Amino acid sequence: MRFIPNFKGYDFFPHGTHIDFMRFRDICFWGSIVAIVLSLGLFLTAGLNYGVDFKGGTMVEVQTKSGAPADIQAMRTQLGGLGLGDVQIQAFGTSNDVLIRIESQPGGEEAQQAALQKVVSALGDGYVQRRVEVVGPAVSAELRRTGIISVVAAMLAIMAYVWFRFEWQFAVGTLVSSLHDVLVVVGVFSLFQFEFDLGIVAALLTILGYSINDTVVVSDRIRENLRKYKRMELRELLNLSINETLSRTILTGVTTIVVLIALFIFGGSVMRYFTFAMLLGVLVGTYSSIFIAAPILEYLGVKRETVTGEKATAGARG
Repeated sequence: MRFIPNFKGYDFFPHGTHIDFMRFRDICFWGSIVAIVLSLGLFLTAGLNYGVDFKGGTMVEVQTKSGAPADIQAMRTQLGGLGLGDVQIQAFGTSNDVLIRIESQPGGEEAQQAALQKVVSALGDGYVQRRVEVVGPAVSAELRRTGIISVVAAMLAIMAYVWFRFEWQFAVGTLVSSLHDVLVVVGVFSLFQFEFDLGIVAALLTILGYSINDTVVVSDRIRENLRKYKRMELRELLNLSINETLSRTILTGVTTIVVLIALFIFGGSVMRYFTFAMLLGVLVGTYSSIFIAAPILEYLGVKRETVTGEKATAGARG
């Protein structure tokens, strides 16, 4: 008989933890409310550094003909004196690839084409164009509006799903935690004026999906324990539910973060802001599932009768 070795999986995370998460509920919850308010304040005052997708303009990808690394600083000096307003230049992919963004010019499409020709002439024969994208003001405004609508619609759909599957208290907790995740990421981008484009909107929608997945797992365990433990105090039950799902929450978060760190390091500059938004979103999404969504259930006083569909009984505690 062929010998087959018996390999056992390694348990990276201890089970049966008894961490009192609810002890930190007030400081974490109100700290998160402050973070939401500050992020809103930054968004309304400093605004976002919109990319070409959202404010219009021209994006040109060029490459050195010789294959030598591009001199970014020299290009900034050359193009900065053309009088075209904000001209952003950054490395793209390899060291000889450069991405140039020219802000929308007054005068319509003809002015935009003239600005493009100025840039090409200033660069000279040492560079070859690989890609040109022009986004007009009407298109950029439409993209900005649809981007906002998509994020808001996703949050409302998530709230409706959780309300339908659980109870309204769970839906409120999910909505607040999702709002926290999105606004913290937007606030950080506003604070540091990182470029905000359609890729970041895609990251926000992905963050919402990740956050709701984690929140639903915790909520499902809370509902299960509400049915199982008839006499257990709600605060103790919330702690138990979070601890029971903690290994899954941490390991899922860690594996996702490992992939995102690799993408951040090796994905090139074009993926950097997207990956950063995802990293930040996974971290705050994991935090909000534990310290926002669950504590809100205690604040709102979720009832066993509404969850179990039966009157509270004096059953034995498990």
